[in-house]
Amino acid sequence: MCGIVGYIGKNSVKDILLDGLSELEYRGYDSAGIAVLQDSNFSIYKAVGKLENLKNKTKEFHPKGFSIGIGHTRWATHGKPTELNAHPHIGENSYVVHNGIIENYQELKQRLSTEGVHFLSQTDTEVIVHLFESHLKRLKSPLEAFRAALDELHGAYAILLITKSAPDTIFFAKNGSPMLIGLGKDEKHFASSDTPLIGLCKDVIYLYDGENGYLTSDAIEVFSKSYEKITPVHKALPTSKLSAQKEGYRFFMEKEIYEQSQVISDTLMGRLSKDTILFEELDEKLFEGINEIKLCACGTSYHSALAASYLFERFAKIRCSVEIASEFRYKEPMMSKDTLFVVISQSGETADTLETLKMAQAAGLKTLVICNVDNSSMVRAADASILTRAGIEKGVASTKAFATQMVVFWMLSLYLAKLRSSLTSAQLAEQILLLREIPATVVVSDDLHEKIRRLSKRYLHGHGFFFIGRDVFYPLALEGALKLKEISYLHAEGYPSGEMKHGPIALADPELFTIALMPVNLLYDKTKSNVEELSARDSTICAISAVAFDKADDFIQIKEHKHYMHEFFEMMVVLQLFSLEISVRLGNDVDMPRNLAKSVTVE
Repeated sequence: MCGIVGYIGKNSVKDILLDGLSELEYRGYDSAGIAVLQDSNFSIYKAVGKLENLKNKTKEFHPKGFSIGIGHTRWATHGKPTELNAHPHIGENSYVVHNGIIENYQELKQRLSTEGVHFLSQTDTEVIVHLFESHLKRLKSPLEAFRAALDELHGAYAILLITKSAPDTIFFAKNGSPMLIGLGKDEKHFASSDTPLIGLCKDVIYLYDGENGYLTSDAIEVFSKSYEKITPVHKALPTSKLSAQKEGYRFFMEKEIYEQSQVISDTLMGRLSKDTILFEELDEKLFEGINEIKLCACGTSYHSALAASYLFERFAKIRCSVEIASEFRYKEPMMSKDTLFVVISQSGETADTLETLKMAQAAGLKTLVICNVDNSSMVRAADASILTRAGIEKGVASTKAFATQMVVFWMLSLYLAKLRSSLTSAQLAEQILLLREIPATVVVSDDLHEKIRRLSKRYLHGHGFFFIGRDVFYPLALEGALKLKEISYLHAEGYPSGEMKHGPIALADPELFTIALMPVNLLYDKTKSNVEELSARDSTICAISAVAFDKADDFIQIKEHKHYMHEFFEMMVVLQLFSLEISVRLGNDVDMPRNLAKSVTVE
């Protein structure tokens, strides 16, 4: 997830671009850059790290009069956070900024390289500007060249492009990544969200997927995906910046639950082919001589690792163990060099997890990090890394970070299955098809959310919650219990369903709430038996399943699915919403729960 701004007008283009990027820095802070075209001359500034570094670089830059400019704050998906990889990206006479992922950039890059194009960066974005200029040499019309480039791009994008061949024009296109146009007095703006435009514009044009076109000082031309002219609809701009960042949601956590479909699409993008998993960031040599995988993490990341252990052993047929980082550090562990040591962290800065990574490296193990932040300490230290592409997560209680970690682990288990020949080609193709359907599985329906909102009022008291599940649904139960604890401050525990009879069932009474995860496609009858044991002891049962359970006091129905992992992801959404709505009814601060921080950088 990245932030984009653009400007056409006579006011201070530098200040407008930098102020806009300040409002969007929550969308990415690996690097930032601006490009300004004035009197047919470009001025370009880039800096790694926080936006303050870019502001320092531009202190002596004071453009005056009419100009056009574009800016970008980056959350890396391809290539390290360096100035060369920072946006805007340059061609011979053009610059581009881009949010999203170009799935077919490798083949486009190879083709353009054979035409003599020299690439400066490791990014997918750079192909856009070179592709545009390649078509411009043939077509002579900048608009036609821009359209020809769009026709060849596969993936998600929001694009702004400026070129000396049209020095008063910004070309734009939106497909899957946010983009809107702001209308001010004698000036026009672009942004990735409402926030940068508040105070500058009264009206905006929200662009829809497939729409594209160009702006000049006196024209707004918007076209459909098939390049038919569209009359854009002007809408009033919100007046609250915090509300604009939340995009109409009550809380960032709620927004991030709803974003999961999009970010999972980003996680999958460019990594799935018909019959294999593509991790360009991995070298197959990383897995040579590896007979075991050890996963190490804290909190929510530990739960995703625990669920992943089932997938690695089931699909890749490789031993997999899971460790809590804060415990692993002090247990004087046995570590053998045939073990791949994998650490998982949303921030890449979690102190306990980082220290276990250093321990593994000191013992000579190969290391891999699953992380959301490209320039983090763990990513810099490990032998290899896979980015989850969840974007900035502002709610302290993790939602989309967990979802994207699970998607990465599912893909990685299949990647290893291919290397180890533990699945047939047909089985692998079936799993890949299931992965492609996950974004649709986690879309939140109004009916589901309203059902959970109404149900939540019955779960504000009692002496505790049991979240129970079997197999991968046990780690999901742990995560559901953690979410409820974090934001509602109610006592909750996650348990394997089969363990209830070994002690915990002693607590069963009407004031004990049992949240039962009952997937139809995995051990349903076993789980049903365990829930019946609790029901017989008068525990209050809330069943989550695709089929009704006659002994449940409450029932949250999910859709019927053909595979248990689809049930896993939909139940994940249910548990997140359940915790959210209980917390709201209790009047708690959903996004900033007491005593907690987003990145735990102390022991």
